[in-house]
Amino acid sequence: MSLTLLPDLGDLLRLYPQYNAGTVVELVRSLGAREVLWASSADPDHPLRDALPAAGLAIREGFTEDWAWAEAEYDQFLDFLKLYPQGRERLREAGRAEGEFAALLGTPAAPDRLLGPEVLDAAARYHETQRRVLDEGPGTVWRDRRLTRLAGRLSGHTGVVIAPLDDLPELLARLPGAALPDLSAFTPGETSRLRALADRAWQLREEDDLTALLEALERETGDRVTPEAELQATAASIHLAVGDLQAARELLERAAHSLQGELPRSLAGLVLARLGQVRDALGDRDLAVRTYRAVLALSHAPQIARDTAEAGLKEAFALQLSGGADQA
Repeated sequence: MSLTLLPDLGDLLRLYPQYNAGTVVELVRSLGAREVLWASSADPDHPLRDALPAAGLAIREGFTEDWAWAEAEYDQFLDFLKLYPQGRERLREAGRAEGEFAALLGTPAAPDRLLGPEVLDAAARYHETQRRVLDEGPGTVWRDRRLTRLAGRLSGHTGVVIAPLDDLPELLARLPGAALPDLSAFTPGETSRLRALADRAWQLREEDDLTALLEALERETGDRVTPEAELQATAASIHLAVGDLQAARELLERAAHSLQGELPRSLAGLVLARLGQVRDALGDRDLAVRTYRAVLALSHAPQIARDTAEAGLKEAFALQLSGGADQA
């Protein structure tokens, strides 16, 4: 087995119904792999760091490096360019290229389109423009050096690699024998569908049909990637958004009581942070404080849950109805 490269979209996985964390799990399984080689973001709250282990798929680290110093150089370089008219023009051209690529990714796509020539060619053009305008080095966060070193670390390995979508064209050029997956027989399945439903329910919009969304959540019993406890928590967020605090509390307490076993590692923090808010809104301040402290005592809680808990400890949460509710 050679290297098969799968695209990572980072937080955009939460916004793509047909290419979400559940879809990636299904793709990895379809390739017969039990682990992935991680060549993407170090973000501890990355959606795949929940989904892959919950599905029983290991994440093998050690292929990426800490490039924080390069990010710092990049920021300094941009500040320098802003001082001069020619520098500002270069920044505008780079910004236009970035905006065009971001607009392309702003439209959710299925796996075959993401790995098709339209998107991958656009990624290659975007980075070529960045190199031409800002030069290889601080202006590109030392991209060429980073990818060359990453390819060197991956060379000699076999398996499925998770790498940023826009890195794929250059990794393919640097890794003889590496390939994109054959998607001719792949169709997103139940794991992908459930993940899309939960992702959608965490991010309510003014125009949403909340009754239909609740009914859809209540029909499901969940799976390993999107367990029933998460579906209950997302349903509770809908009740919270419309001010039905008692229903929200009942659902969240049921979800909290089922937080055991092999669950996505972020789930406990999200459930408890939301439960703390609901208990606060119902006037049960002492219990809310204990719930917030439970979030901070977890071995892992996503940053948004920790921020929610810390804010709740400083000041009681007060419900403000605005027609929508974000995740935690």
